[in-house]
Amino acid sequence: MTFDQNHRYYSLNEYCREQFGEKVYRLSLNGGMSCPNRDGKLDTRGCAFCSAGGSGDFAADGLLPIGDQIAEAKRRIASKTDCRKFIAYFQAFTNTYAPVSYLEDIYAQATAPEDIVALSVGTRCDCLPDEVIDLLAGINRQKPVWVELGLQTIHEKTHSRMSTYTSRESFEDAFFRLHAANIPVVVHLILGLPGETREMMMATLDYVAHLPVFGVKLQLLHVLRGTELATQYTLEPFPFFSLEEYCDLVIDCVERLSPEIVIHRLTGDGPKKLLIAPLWSADKKNVLNTLSRRMRERDAYQGKHFEE
Repeated sequence: MTFDQNHRYYSLNEYCREQFGEKVYRLSLNGGMSCPNRDGKLDTRGCAFCSAGGSGDFAADGLLPIGDQIAEAKRRIASKTDCRKFIAYFQAFTNTYAPVSYLEDIYAQATAPEDIVALSVGTRCDCLPDEVIDLLAGINRQKPVWVELGLQTIHEKTHSRMSTYTSRESFEDAFFRLHAANIPVVVHLILGLPGETREMMMATLDYVAHLPVFGVKLQLLHVLRGTELATQYTLEPFPFFSLEEYCDLVIDCVERLSPEIVIHRLTGDGPKKLLIAPLWSADKKNVLNTLSRRMRERDAYQGKHFEE
């Protein structure tokens, strides 16, 4: 294990270089599935913070075959990277919410190309029956599989306000069944959920820090047009972090996590055409540069020295 010396944490980039020998790029795919929080099984509105695209606003067109989505995604990033290896990332909506036969087919299509070195599947904790975990475990014996599981927070009041219809208990059930099947789990957490104090967010981080997780994604809360959260914000505005406050909070979060946990994301950028707040998050490059600078400042203040 090595560290990203510029950012002082174990980044996904560093992990992939160790595992696959070079830089690897995610290809966001759309499996054409819905969500029990949208199709009426639980609700029709979706989680309060989730966009109409099911958090897959940057994913490919779900009407295209998986092979075509992969080709299109590669064309879109061709000007940004010379990567030769990729992660097939099923991002939009709930990517285990379908019959096993359908999942087996689309996962096989996604992992068939030689340059796809891993499969990452984003899903809900209540959409992982044992037969789906068995399927993922079988693929994991051929190519690495990660399951990205949305926890967001451990606080039930927040889950209720955000209409997630999930809980800490349902997360634990799914997490430990995946762990028993040797499937690495990436836990999604949202920082800045309305009504949550810093102490509440740190309690969620401490909870995750004591689990045998593979990775963590930290997500800044966004208010996006068309969401239930946007309606709540219009009726009763709630405060947001400043850029500097968010960066300092992220650093605190990273310092509470084991150095063996891979940090898959430190922030996020919602679609600019949908973003209501916080507007500073639209400039992702500035956010990451500010975060890097604040980390260096923190190191200098604490008297830390790293070998460059």
